[in-house]
Amino acid sequence: MCGIVGYIGSQQACPILMEGLGRLSYRGYDSAGVAVLDAAGHINVRKAKGRLENLAGLLEQSPVAGLSGIGHTRWATHGEPSDLNAHPHTDLKGGISIVHNVIIENHESLRRHLQNQGCVFVSQTDTEVVAHLLSVLYEGDMRDALIKAMGMLEGSYALGVLCDAEPGRLLCARHESPLVVGAANGAAFIASDIPAMLSHTRDVIFLQDKEIAVLSADGIEVFDQLGEARRHELYHVAWDLSSAEKGGYAHYMLKEIHEQPQALQSTFTPRNVGDPHEYRWLPVTPEEAKRLRKISVVACGTAYHAGVFGKYVIEKLARVPVTADIASEYRYRDPIIGEEELFIAVSQSGETADTLAALREAKRRGAKILAVCNVVGSTIAREVGDTNTLYTYAGPEIAVASTKAYMTQVEMMLLIALALADMRGTIAPEEAERLRHELAGLPAKAEKALLTEEKLQWFSSTASQKKHVFFVGRGLDFALSMEAALKLKEVSYVFSEAYAAGELKHGPIALLQEGRLVVATITQPSLLDKTLSNLREIKARGARILAVCREDLQDRVVGEADELILIPAADDLLAPLLAVIPLQLFAYCMAVARGCDVDKPRNLAKSVTVE
Repeated sequence: MCGIVGYIGSQQACPILMEGLGRLSYRGYDSAGVAVLDAAGHINVRKAKGRLENLAGLLEQSPVAGLSGIGHTRWATHGEPSDLNAHPHTDLKGGISIVHNVIIENHESLRRHLQNQGCVFVSQTDTEVVAHLLSVLYEGDMRDALIKAMGMLEGSYALGVLCDAEPGRLLCARHESPLVVGAANGAAFIASDIPAMLSHTRDVIFLQDKEIAVLSADGIEVFDQLGEARRHELYHVAWDLSSAEKGGYAHYMLKEIHEQPQALQSTFTPRNVGDPHEYRWLPVTPEEAKRLRKISVVACGTAYHAGVFGKYVIEKLARVPVTADIASEYRYRDPIIGEEELFIAVSQSGETADTLAALREAKRRGAKILAVCNVVGSTIAREVGDTNTLYTYAGPEIAVASTKAYMTQVEMMLLIALALADMRGTIAPEEAERLRHELAGLPAKAEKALLTEEKLQWFSSTASQKKHVFFVGRGLDFALSMEAALKLKEVSYVFSEAYAAGELKHGPIALLQEGRLVVATITQPSLLDKTLSNLREIKARGARILAVCREDLQDRVVGEADELILIPAADDLLAPLLAVIPLQLFAYCMAVARGCDVDKPRNLAKSVTVE
């Protein structure tokens, strides 16, 4: 959530800042602004509530010029979305301007302290506190003032700082919130995420907690909270900007759905090299695997649903008890954590605050920690270390509603289950080899699953005005239904809920009535008879059924559903990965039919960095 950009160099800053903000807009925001230091040494601030187009219009009416500046897209936490509460914020004299992500937890006590010193506040934000604090602490060197301020700030933050008394420098600092620094000839950049600067540089530094970077046209210096110089190697970004652009698709979400066959391949290939029964990619030895007494998979939102899938497949194959926990609840139930427990944190961004906090709690209590993550250099990846981070290699995911990241997280759960089962001897080597072969063929089958799009477009045009949708399934199909329901509500704003099909008669069946839409997922032959019985109960109440079904099961399902969407036949454990594709397409098509802003759903942010 929120986005920070900054630039210093020989070009006009404002166009670069606006370009960067545009590339960060996927993170979710409700206002935006820029601050630019002009040639006369004055900081000029422009900010506006709403979309970036509003800020662009304001800049057309009242341009700003200068070679250094900062920008921000805000997602409101303190104070309503408004022009006044939008970032950047300045001190009383207007000589210091800052942008800020996440939350300063002790802002109220700092505000009272600063008011007693004569500071006058004009916004409701915690961010303005930092601008005034820096002004009070400033004694000729903004780096020193920032070091002092960091010692007083409580909470999480990423900061970008512009000071009119230091026209040749741009500063930034971070603590538990992502911030990337980019280097180019004669220029330097700051951003919350790599795409914001990728058209200008591929060489970046991932700042660590409590580090400060001082940027100038001559280069970048990094310091710790004591002012000691820190050395960082530049990380070269391998993927190009086209990976973060629409590539001819109407929306990022649709593009990312269509990228899933390649994403599956990218996740699988690095784990399919060398001896098939040596799992060097998994930092768990055979001895550790055999001693495992419990596995906890902890995550939020879509990643949590991948964890639920992981619970099913790991328990089935590896025969280890698995709990799937919502990260925001994990710490507060005083979990029982043992030394022979494996804790798996799942996060697309690697910045999810609740997941990070749960990870630290499990680490403190002695669990072995793994992370499943898509973003190299993210906070969770650094906390765990590259050796213990299983990167999904899905590529940049821009749409707020996750699709290919979820797909690769689920595939990673399967790979972990397969590896642990093989090491523990709970499946035969021949069965492990068969499953690996099935996984290798999954991308080709995913391509076929994408062919359901046209039929789903038609169906969605007839169903787009539905106000409520139920998703039902059994076993792995129930785990999948949870994610399908989330996708629909995220992007189309249709109220949707997932139920284990057998639970309908324990209450939810009271909500079934003539014309109610129910989406059923049918990929598990062993549960087919039970699921069909549930579908008959649904139809008897007059509800309409859309079934996503394996093609080798269709003869049993024809006549039980009003509309059938077929996916290729596949192994029972792998078929849900194919079924998720039409379910994602259904959510997308419903959103388009309803005229929703697919890539930027209201009130949502891509990376949730506050608890």
